[in-house]
Parts: sequence; C-alpha cells; structure tokens
Amino acid sequence: MQDIEISFDLSRMDFRATSDQLMQSYWGASRNDDANHRAFDNSLCVGAYLDGRQVGFARAITDYTVFAYVADVIIWPEHRGRGIGKRLVQALIDHPEVASVAHWSLSTDDAHSLYEKFGFKASTDGHYMRLERKPAV
Repeated sequence: MQDIEISFDLSRMDFRATSDQLMQSYWGASRNDDANHRAFDNSLCVGAYLDGRQVGFARAITDYTVFAYVADVIIWPEHRGRGIGKRLVQALIDHPEVASVAHWSLSTDDAHSLYEKFGFKASTDGHYMRLERKPAV
C-alpha cells in the first residue's frame, strides 16, 4: 500500500471533498453541508492522506468514556480496495481518548466483512432497539 498518513487534525480535512463524498453515498444522500459540519464538529474524526491530499474519512460519535459509534467510513472511489478503510477504523479504535470505551457499535449494509476483522458481530441478542424518524428542519 502507498504511504497513507492518518490524521485526527480536523483542520486538515478537505470539507468540500468529504461532504461531497458522503452526500453521494447511500447513507449520506439526505444530508447537506450544514448537517455534515455539525456532525463532524461533534465527533472524533480521522482522515487518510496520500501525498498531502485527503483520500478517506471516518468518525466516531462518542462520549469518550463508555460508548462509541463508528460512522461515515468512506474512501474516495479511486483509492478503494487498498486497505485505507481498515487503517481508519483501526485508528479510531486505537485512539487514546477512547481507550476506556468498551461499547462500540455501527451500522452497515455492505461492509460486514471489514468490521468483522475488528471483532464486530451482528447484533441478534434482542437487546438493541432503534428509532428512525424524519428529522426536523
């Protein structure tokens, strides 16, 4: 794999490219720039960079103590299949500010095998519940 740099410095993030990539994804298509700004500002964000250019993004929604939710793992299309997503997920899980977090979760339609490599398992225990609603504008 090429020399990918992983950084948690949100000021380095190419917001325009990241927001555009997410709004083109199946899970982020209903978002706008304002929603992405607010989401990033309230999350632990990580970027992947190749030769100083951003090529990937992921974030964890977390209280930094008990709970973390992995979200928005996305690699720019021309850089997919090179292990960058794995590097981003590993960086989130290993970040020292979330070392005490024992409960990690996520939702995916198509990347189960990626997350299984980190120990994530499909939840079938009957404990998890979900509320989906139309957001207020």
